[in-house]
Amino acid sequence: MAEIKGADLLAKSLKEQGVQFMFGVVGFPVGPIAEAAQKVGLPYIGMRNEQAASYAAGAVGYLTGRPGSCIVVTGPGVIHGLAGLANAQQNCWPMILIGGASETYRNGMGSFQEERQVLAATPVSKWAHGIEHVNRIPFYVEMAVRQSIYGRPGATYLDFPDDMITGSCDEDQVAEVAKCPEPPRTMAMPNDIEHALDVLQSAQRPLILIGQGMASSRAEDEVRAFVERTQIPFVRTPKGKGVLPDDHPLSAGAARSLALQQADVVFLMGARFNWILHYGLPPRYQKDLRVVQLDISPESMHQNKPAEVALVGDGKAIVGQLNAALTGRQWFHPEGSPWRQALAKKSAENAAMIAPQIADDSSPGGYYRLFRDIREWLPKNVVLCSEGATTMDIGGTQMPLENPRSYLNAGTYGTMGVGLGLVVASCVVHPDRPVVHISGDSAIGFSGMEMETLCRYNMPAKIVVMNNGGIGPGMPEIPANPMLNMRPNTLIYGARYDKMMQAFGGYGAYVEDTKDVRGALDELMNFPGPGLVNIKLSQGSARKAQEFRWHS
Repeated sequence: MAEIKGADLLAKSLKEQGVQFMFGVVGFPVGPIAEAAQKVGLPYIGMRNEQAASYAAGAVGYLTGRPGSCIVVTGPGVIHGLAGLANAQQNCWPMILIGGASETYRNGMGSFQEERQVLAATPVSKWAHGIEHVNRIPFYVEMAVRQSIYGRPGATYLDFPDDMITGSCDEDQVAEVAKCPEPPRTMAMPNDIEHALDVLQSAQRPLILIGQGMASSRAEDEVRAFVERTQIPFVRTPKGKGVLPDDHPLSAGAARSLALQQADVVFLMGARFNWILHYGLPPRYQKDLRVVQLDISPESMHQNKPAEVALVGDGKAIVGQLNAALTGRQWFHPEGSPWRQALAKKSAENAAMIAPQIADDSSPGGYYRLFRDIREWLPKNVVLCSEGATTMDIGGTQMPLENPRSYLNAGTYGTMGVGLGLVVASCVVHPDRPVVHISGDSAIGFSGMEMETLCRYNMPAKIVVMNNGGIGPGMPEIPANPMLNMRPNTLIYGARYDKMMQAFGGYGAYVEDTKDVRGALDELMNFPGPGLVNIKLSQGSARKAQEFRWHS
């Protein structure tokens, strides 16, 4: 009987389990895995840093619903890769990190880059395990895939020692496993469905909070039907962007603070009461707020704020149940209701407040003025990535999206440096759609060398850098004796990130005058490969002042 090597069996198993892409940085001992992946038709994308590779794998998991995979070398490679593992776990993105390891028969002897890798991965993943026998590789791969996509999606880790990678076994000894099927769409109890509708119907000021869970479950059609049938206003989380269009008439995003503070019933729809939604607690919400919660995970129910109705299960299936149960019910939240009018009035006031900044043509430009050009320039079917604190925060409100699973950012973990990993993932999953990344100048520095990756694979991503010379606004010039006199957040104001892209063969442009921004963006979009427009940003531009610290 013919033999099969561990690396080949791993690649074959990943392919059979529906894993579509592999990212990584090769070296001892994982190089043979990348070659094996290519032999079985599993595309391998070589990155410049393990962190960016692992970020890309997690993003692919979210975009496709099947885990992305990432290979990293032993010890430091695994430690670097844990950044993406933790990011995927916190964002509920399915991925598999595969770490090379020293030979099993040398455990504890002080081998090259030896580390307790399964132990290190366990706290930041959903499931972690070492591979001890070549013939059982398919068993572990199926389990890693199943753990990553069943229940609340998350990150998994496989430890792959060198003697398992280069070792072999008879093909007739290989463990036989079936392909892990798609997760079952679990439904709520009928009584809970009716109870939820009763609570929502009794509200004077109801509000729906749409989270990423609805995008992950592919529930956008059901959510739209429910919102438009009930006429309940909604606010989406950053990761819920695109489930419904940002300019939907029932969107209360422009009056977010008022909507949260005055709602008497909230439908937490595939979102979590964590820091992004202020834990569901006063003073951001009313003390006697009533909550209907929909979540895939029973353990997430009642977190920080007890739910009056707990709808446990798949978002698409449960909102479908709710829609079916709406037959015969009457709703009382028309456009002219006091609640809808209050939200519309506040939205108009907030729009009027930022209107002068949007119209301000002075140079260097401010955030709102620059985003005016960017939003008009963005294609309708864009996959949009963003990171960089204020750049991401303001951009998320100023760049409308119409499509689900089309917005990737720093996410629940608030991770800086994810940007170009997200961009690479978006390019491989959606080669037929424009991919645009809007980044702060601090953020682009974390993974900027992946510009070479974009050029090497000719991924036509379009990057826009908002350059205010710092982690937040920096200083106009570097002072004498910078280690004592320079503000700690300062970077070089106007640093030429565009020349980095040019050096690798992409398009690059530097813009200081606001009137030249749109022309540079058009040239960027028309360039057939990757490119970067580096825009000098006013160091006085910032978010509008917040009345209370907890608003932030």
